[in-house]
Amino acid sequence: MAVFHIVLVEPQIPQNTGNIGRLCVATDSILHLIHPLGFSTTQKELKRAGLDYWQYLQVYEWENLASFWATYTPNERHFFFSTKAQQIYYEADFSQGGFLYFGREDAGLNQDILQVNQKQVYKLPMKEGVRSINLATSVGAALYEGVRQSQIHKQWRE
Repeated sequence: MAVFHIVLVEPQIPQNTGNIGRLCVATDSILHLIHPLGFSTTQKELKRAGLDYWQYLQVYEWENLASFWATYTPNERHFFFSTKAQQIYYEADFSQGGFLYFGREDAGLNQDILQVNQKQVYKLPMKEGVRSINLATSVGAALYEGVRQSQIHKQWRE
């Protein structure tokens, strides 16, 4: 069965992370938080955005990206998201699940990460002149495209 891992690299806004946590619970996905974080995971805004779902969330915190990659070595199932990408997210093959990486709300993923993994970097299409969309919205769009491609939703009550 396809499993999705949402990897938030140095997220800064607790409400975004809380909303993404809810998405993870709704899709049976796993959330990975890569430090440093711009907030405490005990912060009320995080829990409020996650509502009462936070207790059901599979969430793991990592000291840094290197420690995460020591456990989950990047391969073709690792997908990186950036407004600077050339490929559109629905061109990616998410059918077997994978790791979906998103960077800081104010800076995105580090350019070095994007360069090293350039064949696996995708964007959500946006009208010209729009700088970016909300992190939780981006995660939701990419994750549900993965759900659609993997067809894991067919086992859920629709």
